[in-house]
Formats: sequence, C-alpha cells, structure tokens
Amino acid sequence: MKDVLSQVIDVKGVKVLAVKVDDVDMNGLRNLGDQLKEKLGEGVVVLASATDGKVNLMASATEEAMKKGAHAGNLIKAIAGFVGGGGGGRPNMAQAGGKNPAGIPDSLAKVAEVVAEQIK
Repeated sequence: MKDVLSQVIDVKGVKVLAVKVDDVDMNGLRNLGDQLKEKLGEGVVVLASATDGKVNLMASATEEAMKKGAHAGNLIKAIAGFVGGGGGGRPNMAQAGGKNPAGIPDSLAKVAEVVAEQIK
C-alpha cells in the first residue's frame, strides 16, 4: 500500500493515483479502489489489472474531486481505447474492460492529462 501511495501526483490541486496491479478481478479492483480512495482522502484513483489476457480498468473520484470537475465515467472512456476496450460509468465510479494488456502503461500515462482537462 505504501509503495502505491508514493505514486500519487498532483494535477491542478487534485490528487491522482493511476497504478497497475497484477491479477485482480473487477470486484477486487473496486474494493482496492475504495481502500485507496479512503487513504487518499480526496482525489481520483485509477486501477488497471490484466488477468488471463483480459484487462480490467476501474476509476473512482471523490466528492471533492467531482466538485472540481473530475468525472470517472468520462475518464474511463478516454483511456479504455488504449487497452482495446470500452466502458463508462457515473461521475464517482466507472469501469471498463479490454483485450490488450500491452496498452495498460499508455492508458495509465493518459490519466493525468485527462484529469487536467476535466478540472476547472
């Protein structure tokens, strides 16, 4: 957990954490996302995991981040293409699936840029 939290970056005053975790299914990603969001306090958490050649992406945004313009659903739509998939969801939580694990680094690298565009 500590290693993961060291990867938090600041994007226009919003904490953003975008990390890859190994072999975690969608339920596991949601649970981990909730735990990380709690530790983060306020901000945006994006998790990616590849299992058996399939990719799961999960994004969540806290109340404060949403007030500043962060939208998990739009964020996930913007990054899902990198893993050959699609998805969507609500402003506070979204998920996507894909078939290209090799695209995970690119999708995570895009997170900060997308959040920067969303923040007012």
